Amino acid sequence: MTSFKSICEKYFGCSNFYEVLKVDPKATEKELKKAYHRLSLLVHPDRVEEDQKEIATEKFKALGRIHSILQNPDKRKLYDDVGEYDDESESDSLFNWMDYWRNMFKKIELKDIEKYEQEYIGSETELRDIKRAYVGSKGNMDKILEMVPFSNCDSEPRIIEIVQKMVDDGEVERYNNFFNESKLKKLRRRRKYEKEKKEVEQIDMSELEKEIEKNMKQRESNFANFMSDLESRYAPKRKKMSITDGETKKRTRKTSSK
Repeated sequence: MTSFKSICEKYFGCSNFYEVLKVDPKATEKELKKAYHRLSLLVHPDRVEEDQKEIATEKFKALGRIHSILQNPDKRKLYDDVGEYDDESESDSLFNWMDYWRNMFKKIELKDIEKYEQEYIGSETELRDIKRAYVGSKGNMDKILEMVPFSNCDSEPRIIEIVQKMVDDGEVERYNNFFNESKLKKLRRRRKYEKEKKEVEQIDMSELEKEIEKNMKQRESNFANFMSDLESRYAPKRKKMSITDGETKKRTRKTSSK
């Protein structure tokens, strides 16, 4: 079974929970919640393009699990003492973490994402993410665009310029495959991006919102049915009292009172 530590390494380029959330190890509960909310907006499975859903889903689950550990005083202390937390009993199903998220925050809106995008691009946070993605992928532009929020083919020139400065300043190693990427690979990536962009532009956003709401309600219904089934199977069964039983008990009480 894949460890949670390796999952964090794979999707965030590091295994330290505080680094993933981009907060100080002494962050307050409020700061943790704010950081979790900010990052979860970026990878919410219902708000990414179809080809990114699988990766977004795994990131979303990992973020939820990290927050659930750090917001629990006992689990956080254990993590701080040991340096890792990998309890296999923790459930990783998408529905559980989606439900966890929805109970904690207001309904997500497009304006929330757009606002954060404006704050993110060009920020120190973005620079750190680009650096981490570049080093972690050893200069693989495909992976860099997957790991850095809001990045796409149009972002490539700016990302290359940022990384070049980091190389010049001695912050990172120079990877030739990054700076000398084949034209064919760039072309394939661009064609894929343009195709997906066109498909997204043709989507009726009102219909998309309805579909998302429908999916949410279906998840809630499935969960309710699941809990009902569990109760019927495992909850202590009460013996049903028949009308005859009820009458007998009433008569017994009357006789006793005499």
